[in-house]
Amino acid sequence: MAIQHKRRDFLTYAAMPLILPSRVFGAGAPSNKITVAMLGMGRQAMRPNLDQFLQSPDSQVVALCDVDPWRLAQAKNKVDAFYGKQEGSRNPDVKTYTDFRDILARGDIDAVMISTPDHWHAPMGIMAAQAGKHVCIEKPLTTCVAHGRALCDAVATAGVVSRTDSEFRGKSLFWRMAELVRNGRIGKIVRMESGVPNPLNGKPIGPQKTMPVPKGFDYDMWLGPAFDAPYTERRVHPQHAWSRPGWMRIDDYCNGMISNWGSHLNDIVQWCNNSERTGPVSVTGTGEFSKGLWNTVSKFNLEYEYADGVKLRYKIDRPYVRIEGTDGWLQADYGKGLSASSKDILNSPIEADEVSYASTLEDKVDFLQAIKEGRETLEPVEVGHRTVSLCQIGLIAAKLGRPLKWDPTKETFLDDNAADALLSRPTRGSWGI
Repeated sequence: MAIQHKRRDFLTYAAMPLILPSRVFGAGAPSNKITVAMLGMGRQAMRPNLDQFLQSPDSQVVALCDVDPWRLAQAKNKVDAFYGKQEGSRNPDVKTYTDFRDILARGDIDAVMISTPDHWHAPMGIMAAQAGKHVCIEKPLTTCVAHGRALCDAVATAGVVSRTDSEFRGKSLFWRMAELVRNGRIGKIVRMESGVPNPLNGKPIGPQKTMPVPKGFDYDMWLGPAFDAPYTERRVHPQHAWSRPGWMRIDDYCNGMISNWGSHLNDIVQWCNNSERTGPVSVTGTGEFSKGLWNTVSKFNLEYEYADGVKLRYKIDRPYVRIEGTDGWLQADYGKGLSASSKDILNSPIEADEVSYASTLEDKVDFLQAIKEGRETLEPVEVGHRTVSLCQIGLIAAKLGRPLKWDPTKETFLDDNAADALLSRPTRGSWGI
């Protein structure tokens, strides 16, 4: 029987000692597979995250968690059907939970996939790391810089494998761009651009009527570290459907498209620029914000500068990355392809002694192989944190409407107390952050 918890009980729960698994991955694991628990069973979890873990010969999905009973049932049916059809395999009778802490208390689970709303990523990731679980976390990694740093510190202290779950590095369009830039095919980088699509497609919504909480849906746990708010379906997600949820447009739970798609495209920017563990030193720009229930940034135009003088322009446009250097340029347009200032650049072979990303693994394969090999993933949480923090300091600049100086080592603004106050966000209880 699952232990019944509420979010306000966390401080008591957190004071309990954590018992780490006594076994290690290998001979002690069922069928020598990595046992995986899925935390959050929304549309991204159901497809593609769950599919990739089910199809991997290196993993076994043994636990599912969600606060929505319909989603949880759909996920269990999918897992049971998949394993049941495999010739000669045993249906693991995957267990279902409404409280992720019951999963973290299990000593037979190696890793967790966190696919919840964004405001839950840091608390769950921190607690999972403290429980000795390897963590794969959906992008955007967190909703504010301070929570990202807390997550990275927890993962480093625990010594678990981590991955920021952005699939873009596994796409040949982007890894090819990165290896060409990192090997100097366009000379020294001078200027970069990145763009993301319009988050609302011109259709923001206004205030909504308060609705009764659907039967069986644990709305209190869904809110988790966020403050109380009256339930309405457009705040959370559609019932009995997999369409884009409303929480992605609400500042309490998500930064909006500036971090959502920005975590994809600016990760490639940081990768190309070899600044994936640091960041810019200044940011300025403008932004417009939706009004009503959906209130995230709807338009923005930002300019960043790095310590070496390289400049980045980031804006609402279309999903693309452009890198300009002293000897040419490269541009990756999502869904279209890679172009360059010359065919020689585009077709340039990578020599044996140069950086090559041709063997780059897909996101879940990279995560599972890193666990097996005891190595870092291609995009650990430190890298994911630096990418999303770039987006978040831009969001702060847009909110304040003035240029800001940034210290990427201390992760604070220079002489700007008001800007520093926006590096964190209030939470109900500590929730590990």
